[in-house]
Amino acid sequence: MKEADKVIEEDVINMREAAECHRQVRKYAQTIARPGIKMIDLCQAIEGKTRELLGAPPMGSDDPNFLAKGYGFPTGCSLNNVAAHYSPNYGDNTVLKEGDICKLDFGTQVGGRIADCAFTIAFDPKFDPLIEATKEGTRAGVNFAGIDARFSEIGEVIQEAIESYEFLERDGAEAIPIKAIENLSGHSLGKYQMHGGQGVPIVKNDEPGCMEEGQFYAIETFASTGRGYCIEEGECSHYMRTFD
Repeated sequence: MKEADKVIEEDVINMREAAECHRQVRKYAQTIARPGIKMIDLCQAIEGKTRELLGAPPMGSDDPNFLAKGYGFPTGCSLNNVAAHYSPNYGDNTVLKEGDICKLDFGTQVGGRIADCAFTIAFDPKFDPLIEATKEGTRAGVNFAGIDARFSEIGEVIQEAIESYEFLERDGAEAIPIKAIENLSGHSLGKYQMHGGQGVPIVKNDEPGCMEEGQFYAIETFASTGRGYCIEEGECSHYMRTFD
């Protein structure tokens, strides 16, 4: 086996371990994400369970293998009109409520290979079409993805799937079209690098290029009953160092 092939095989093994951990933590998170829990407690529980399952050293450890396994990035728990990237800072006492819709976004990593995945929690069935639109967009993107799949076409199939759904605030209300959020997207994943430099759009676009062999990608879908465009707002809770 060529050295390059050995590296790729090791990366795949690490990613599979990270993905299996993510699956188990998702299942755990669904048992504790209930109305009344503080968002910061939910996030810390998810990160703690990740370290536990991977056998990772505790936070602040001087273990030389501290970065070998653990969670991939600060857990996101965006609520309602916040589409993504909200993580509670210390002192934030926000509580999950019965009428909330919460997007739990967390990562697990083994050997620098990050499994980046999210799911949505809601307790009111009125949100079911919004959640299903996002799931269908994800399925469409994953099914279309593969070596030489064009990024422009991936975005188009995701948008078509998401925007085939409508939302009803209440019975008898006018249907609201569900839109894909045009300025949020998936991305490539580098080693110890959350965003690897290549975006994976979720709307029809002119993005050049295509998926390549040996690369890892996160297909991320964002559906909204709003205008389908995010603005930056709120308190900063985390950041990412560049590899430049």
